[in-house]
Amino acid sequence: MNSSSTSSETFHRRVTAAGILIATGIVFGDIGTSPLYTLNAVFHNRLITADIALGSLSAIFWTLTFQTTLKYVIITLQADNKGEGGIFSLYALIRRFSGKWLLFPAMAGGAFLMADGIITPPISVASAVEGLQGLYPHMKTEGLVIGILVVLFLFQQFGTERIGKVFGPVMVLWFTFIGVLGVMALKDSPGILRALNPWYAYEMLRQAPGGFWLLGSIFLCTTGAEALYSDMGHTGRNNIRVSWVYVKITLILSYAGQTAWLLQHQGQTVGIISPFYQIVPSAIYVPAVVIATMATIIASQALISGCFTLINEAIRLDIWPRHRVLFPSNIKGQIYIPFANWMLMAGSIFMVLYFRESTRMEAAYGLSITLTMLMSTVLINFYLASKKVNFLIVTLVTGLFPAIELSFLTANFRKIRDGGWITLLIGAGLIAIMFIWNRGKAMKRSLISLVRIDDYTDLLKRLSADTNIPKYSTNLAYLTASGSARKVEKTAIDSILSRFPKRADIYWFLHVNVVDEPYALTYSTDCLCPNDVYFITFNFGFRIEPRLDYYFAEVIKDLIRSGEVNLSDREERHYQQSKTGDFRFLLMEPFLSFENDLAFGKRFIMRSYFNLRYISVKESVNFGLDRSNVTVENYPIIVSPAVHPPITREK
Repeated sequence: MNSSSTSSETFHRRVTAAGILIATGIVFGDIGTSPLYTLNAVFHNRLITADIALGSLSAIFWTLTFQTTLKYVIITLQADNKGEGGIFSLYALIRRFSGKWLLFPAMAGGAFLMADGIITPPISVASAVEGLQGLYPHMKTEGLVIGILVVLFLFQQFGTERIGKVFGPVMVLWFTFIGVLGVMALKDSPGILRALNPWYAYEMLRQAPGGFWLLGSIFLCTTGAEALYSDMGHTGRNNIRVSWVYVKITLILSYAGQTAWLLQHQGQTVGIISPFYQIVPSAIYVPAVVIATMATIIASQALISGCFTLINEAIRLDIWPRHRVLFPSNIKGQIYIPFANWMLMAGSIFMVLYFRESTRMEAAYGLSITLTMLMSTVLINFYLASKKVNFLIVTLVTGLFPAIELSFLTANFRKIRDGGWITLLIGAGLIAIMFIWNRGKAMKRSLISLVRIDDYTDLLKRLSADTNIPKYSTNLAYLTASGSARKVEKTAIDSILSRFPKRADIYWFLHVNVVDEPYALTYSTDCLCPNDVYFITFNFGFRIEPRLDYYFAEVIKDLIRSGEVNLSDREERHYQQSKTGDFRFLLMEPFLSFENDLAFGKRFIMRSYFNLRYISVKESVNFGLDRSNVTVENYPIIVSPAVHPPITREK
């Protein structure tokens, strides 16, 4: 067992007070603020009745039990990929055991979770801020909600380790607060807890008018469960499991307290204030709004950080364009992706401007996450099978969870016309991006061949010594994705030899390897031809800025000091101030050649793929190269060569 897997297992087994605090602050924000809007959504434009109130509480309890506790906290959290969680990590665990078709449910699940990540921050914050309408009924809250969201997204760059330390105590306060409120509301009617009997949920679904369709609103109580899995790499499995015990108790108490209020107001409507705020004593109403707003800021954090993890995993799987991935803390699971952050912020602001208020957002909320949960169930089934888990458990997962999630999905279909189409449209667009990038990169990769450097070292040595050819650079460096010191891309060799030969004193092929240790900074050298051809492997820790320009120059100095490289016989050394001479990085950029005769489908994928490259980070930026030392050379990609008619000479 390698050290990275051992360290991740230790990380997930460990339970500490700090870890529980950070888990409470990061992981449970979304699901922890669901009492603000779930029952409000159930009774929106509906008269309060006892059967629906008790049935909703029963359905909420068993939804949290089956979906959150059993499926995610107990089963799914067991599936970590080198410490990371999320649907893409789950796919990476099982793809070698199953068919390639599983990539499609993985892409769909990830895309719809990211789509839900766009609407989670606005609905969470809006549902809390709208509590102010209990004091100021005609108050417009959109501007305040947008301001809070902007601050939230600006704060992401400081990392979830710091956020967890700040937010953890607030969320502990929040869960304690909603639990105490629930107990206070229950003190005169503790018999309401009888609704934990699943019979009440069954009776509501069977007898209440439109009872089945209420599942679309009841589902909101568990919408943060998938983000819980995505955030596993940030806090550790066991810290999440221990925290969940307390979190679930307080959630049920809050829902039970709201149900007590509902039963006291049968035949009425909820009004403009949600049942949550209805049970808040007037003496602490303003502090309750403040605490709720702070909690919903943290709720948004859970899914935002989960989306960062998802996109990072998608980049590794070659189903998403490469972006800059930053590590603002010493824990590898805690990452920050600027592109994703600003994309989510723009989408969240659009949702606020479009829907205006949380009751309208509820109509669109949760539809796409049901699809994500259904896709994760498919993958979990294959994961359990690959681990040779007991047949009865696999059967339980295969039968129980799809039945529950298909019921929720069917009930959520009514949300499509009320705004759910937006999240479905966003999810479909993200799936298209993933599919195009994956197929386009696979087609491009199939056309790039690796060649043995040994077959060219003699020729490169003669070229380096041929003074009849003008010198291109003292040190000519190519970045290579090849992990083998004996092979490089043929495009690199063609760049040197196919056109006007590029003469250099030394040819360098550089491979960058990002390792799990935060501050690792080592290199290894393979001398393929002394003083002519070298292959260098850089091992950068994930917190090291890969400033290849600087570190490559340091490597050359080291090799000169050790006598492994000799650059003292250069004629230009008398004029250059640097003992290492000049160096040039030559980056190879592909383009789609006009010499292609592609069918419509392939042409659409390849053109779209090359267009998507515009939003991905450039290699020069990704590796911290000084533009004055970089030359970009384009080479054509020919997928299907065009057949031209012969040309004849006129007589």
